[in-house]
Amino acid sequence: MSILQESKITLRLAAPLIIGQLSQMLLGVADTVMVGKLGVTPLATLTFVNSLFYLPFVFGIGVLTSISVHTSHARGAGDAPAARSSCRHGFYIALVMGVFFLGLSILMLPVLGWLGQPAAVVELTKSYFVILMISIIPGLASIALKNHADALDRPWPPFWLFLGGVLLNIFLNWVMIYGHLGCPAIGMNGAAWATLISRTAILVAMFFWLVRAQDLRDWVPFRWLRRPVKADLFAHAKIGAPASFQMLCEVGAFSAAGLMMGYFGQVSMAAHQVAITCASTAFMIPLGLAMALTVRTGAVAGSGDSSRLRAVVLSGWLLATGCGVFNALLFFLSGPFLTSCFTTDPAVIALTVSLLVIVGIFQLFDCLQVASSSMLRGLHVTRMPAAMVFIAYWLVGLPVAALLGWQGGMAARGVWWGLAAGLFVASISLAPRLWLHLRATEKTV
Repeated sequence: MSILQESKITLRLAAPLIIGQLSQMLLGVADTVMVGKLGVTPLATLTFVNSLFYLPFVFGIGVLTSISVHTSHARGAGDAPAARSSCRHGFYIALVMGVFFLGLSILMLPVLGWLGQPAAVVELTKSYFVILMISIIPGLASIALKNHADALDRPWPPFWLFLGGVLLNIFLNWVMIYGHLGCPAIGMNGAAWATLISRTAILVAMFFWLVRAQDLRDWVPFRWLRRPVKADLFAHAKIGAPASFQMLCEVGAFSAAGLMMGYFGQVSMAAHQVAITCASTAFMIPLGLAMALTVRTGAVAGSGDSSRLRAVVLSGWLLATGCGVFNALLFFLSGPFLTSCFTTDPAVIALTVSLLVIVGIFQLFDCLQVASSSMLRGLHVTRMPAAMVFIAYWLVGLPVAALLGWQGGMAARGVWWGLAAGLFVASISLAPRLWLHLRATEKTV
């Protein structure tokens, strides 16, 4: 098939995934907008909490990408029992990880003050953090089910269910943060409770849809409480562990950047929260595309039709480039408007606008690196990309961020330039690795 034809197929699968990822980000956007109205200190607190929360959450998401890979391969091979096993074991892994991370977060509470954040921020953090970490259990479990459905080429029902959860979260934010409909004004904790309730509702809805969908009857576990098979768990770990490490390296770098902001003051923390919310929201477009590319490469590889891989890969790079150009123009042209949606503080607005210019500059690199890493994951190539990403972010990006932030006197702007450097190195490392693997695969056909 031609590159154009492959692009159309990928876009058809990617469209609901992109919209679904954007709708999920609205959870964070809604929290940032609504908490931002409470003042600079609550907004700075949100930066600190998110820096702590997204490390385990993204690690879990990385592990659960193994479901997409195994299910898509099973679907390409027409192996329904393997797909059922992928879903069941992925769901087990999600629940265990969620409980483990919740326990770990409770143990962290006494030492939060050691991370060098302002005292007022630490004081507001504790109860909010615990409630948010409870929500990681239904959050990861629902993502496990969604990955299975997406890999079976049924992305639209999960999209509508997740979107419903987002709307529920926004409504509950309005009720609980500010105190409406007879509910007392809970402030920041209201946002955490809204997130917990919404994620639980999404999980319940996803489970009932999957078990009742007639066309998926053969592809969904018949018995959910069967004893797990060690070999299947190891198969998930073989794909999920390097993928989670890779994602953790990237998100960990951004979380470390958020902690760095605490040394530059509450204005820098607030500006970083707005900038990272905007950047993360825009990133959902190439991420949704990348998820579709993982499924596409996995299905093509599972069917044994290796001759189509070149067109799938080239079309993936083409679409990723288009995403990068679109996102860059968005930040260059609408930075002040986007910032004004979150805060009215002049100092925060001025700093955020300058950070969004940097965000616009690294969009192309970001889109290409996530597309390349996702296609490699779909081909079961995970260890080398994980090592490359670690080098890019932790041996290049963060040292440059620290050098420019402190030694260069650029403060928050220097930190973001360091992140841009890491994304650039990741992009120019992963794309050639994918191309070399593709060439090697074609020679074996």
